[in-house]
Amino acid sequence: MKKPNYVTDKALKTFIKSALEEDIQDGDHSTLSTIPKDLKQSAQLLVKQNCILAGVELAEIIFTTFDKNLKVETFIKDGEAAKVGDVAFIVTGPAQSILSTERLILNCMQRMSGIATLTHEWDSRLVGTKTKLLDTRKTTPNFRICEKWAVAIGGGTNHRYGLYDMIMLKDNHIDYNGSITNAVKMAKDYIKKNKKKLKIEVETRNLEEVEEAIKAKVDRIMLDNMDVKTMRQAVEMINGKCESEASGGITRDELKDIASTGVTYISAGALTHSAKNIDLSLKAVK
Repeated sequence: MKKPNYVTDKALKTFIKSALEEDIQDGDHSTLSTIPKDLKQSAQLLVKQNCILAGVELAEIIFTTFDKNLKVETFIKDGEAAKVGDVAFIVTGPAQSILSTERLILNCMQRMSGIATLTHEWDSRLVGTKTKLLDTRKTTPNFRICEKWAVAIGGGTNHRYGLYDMIMLKDNHIDYNGSITNAVKMAKDYIKKNKKKLKIEVETRNLEEVEEAIKAKVDRIMLDNMDVKTMRQAVEMINGKCESEASGGITRDELKDIASTGVTYISAGALTHSAKNIDLSLKAVK
C-alpha cells in the first residue's frame, strides 16, 4: 500500500537512527565477539499468531538503512492476513547485520501488527456504514509514526498527526476561554493572522455546546462521551453543516450503534494504546 504522507524519508531516517543508537551505541558486542564479519546468512520472519501483518515495508527499510548489502524477499505484504506458520519474508546478507537489527525489526513489526489487527477487527464492524474509524494522538512518544502507519495498514483513517496540522479545541481550551464562541473566534483570528490552512474541530459535552459550535461555524464537532441517544440528536442538529466525530471511551461492541446515528467519524484511542503485540520471530534459515 502507499505510505501515508507523514511517513517521509526524513522521518523514517530520524526514527531508525535514534532507535539503532538506543540499542547499539558503541557496538553489538554479542554479535561482534562471535560472528565473523564476512559470514553471510539468511533469516526468515515467522508468524506465530494469526494477524493482519504490518511493518514489512518498514523492516526492509531498516535492514537496508543499516546495511545496503541486506536483501529482502517478501512473501506477505503489509495489510495482508497472515496465519500461524507463515513466512513473511527472508532476509539474506551479512549475519552481523541481521543479528544487530533483529530486535528493532521485531519490536516494530510485533507492535504494528497488533495495531493493524485490532484496527481491522474494529473497522470490519463499520462495513456497510458511511462512518470512518479514526485513531488519536494517544500514541507512544517517538513511535507515533509506526503506530499511526499501522492503523492505516489495518484499514483505519488517521486523525491529525500532531498538534501542528489541525486546531482541536478541547474542554480545557474552551474552559480557559470561557466559551466555545470565544475560543473559535480566537482560533479563526489566529489562522487569518498567520495565514494558516488549518481546520477547526471543537469538543462538545452536551447539546447546548453542540448548538454553540454549529453557530460558530467550525469544520468538525466532536461529540465527547455522549450516549447514543444524545449523539443521534446531535447529528440531527448538525444536519450536514459540518463533520461530526464520536469520541470518548468507545468500545468495539458499541461501533454499530454509534455508526447508526450517522456520525461522520468514530475516534478510538484503544486502537493504539490497547492493542496487544503479535508474536513474530526472526529465525536463522538452516
